Amino acid sequence: MAEFRHQIRRYLKFSDAAVRNSELEPRQYQLLLALKGLPSNVRARIGELAEQLQIQHHSAVELVDRLEASGLVRRQRSTHDRREVLVVFTSVGEKVLRELVIHHRAELSTRGPALIEALRRVLQESKKSRTSNKGTK
Repeated sequence: MAEFRHQIRRYLKFSDAAVRNSELEPRQYQLLLALKGLPSNVRARIGELAEQLQIQHHSAVELVDRLEASGLVRRQRSTHDRREVLVVFTSVGEKVLRELVIHHRAELSTRGPALIEALRRVLQESKKSRTSNKGTK
């Protein structure tokens, strides 16, 4: 488990540095990823983004405010329900996210095998532990 956590921390350290080099904060990047990764049947409301990030609604509002001030996203009234406000990418936001994702994928291609191996070992140990616990019950 320790090695798995170590590999995750290494990746997150890389990610945080890459994001900050793009003049974003890590949570802003996470919100952009969450926005891009929403299933097509989920409307991009602040509440949905807060749920994806597991943060409070007001924290998601603050992140969207900052991203909007930076020109990466904008708020848009829904065409189906004018009371509903959706968060959408600007072209600049799409470009920034695309570039960051390219860097992250390259890093995963380098560090990913060690992360996968550490996870594989954790899962094997978990399976062994469950199997040995069944025999003691």
